[in-house]
Amino acid sequence: MSDTLAPKLTIVTLATQVTDLETVIAALAAQVTNLAAKIVILETPKVVAPTQREMTDDDARNIMNGDLKAAKHKDAGEKLNLSYGQIYSCRLGYTFKAIHKELSLVAGYKNAWVK
Repeated sequence: MSDTLAPKLTIVTLATQVTDLETVIAALAAQVTNLAAKIVILETPKVVAPTQREMTDDDARNIMNGDLKAAKHKDAGEKLNLSYGQIYSCRLGYTFKAIHKELSLVAGYKNAWVK
């Protein structure tokens, strides 16, 4: 009785099943390759910021009253290899207070970044 319930396997049906399985295996291999590429991207360290240096008094003078006084914080930082935060802090008077005091003595100087 068990012979009557089992489907008849022929060479043609087996060949069709093998072809179907080969298609499934190829699709799975493509997915594995795609996922492996995504893993490489995720594991690659992101470029954060270029190596920055310490800001000098000359840099402070340059961004406050020199050729970079009108440049945006980001642009000035990129030109001098300094961070946005360094430029921002200097221009708003949080750092380099001696330079701010020195520039306040210059006739006609007004810090455009401080309201």
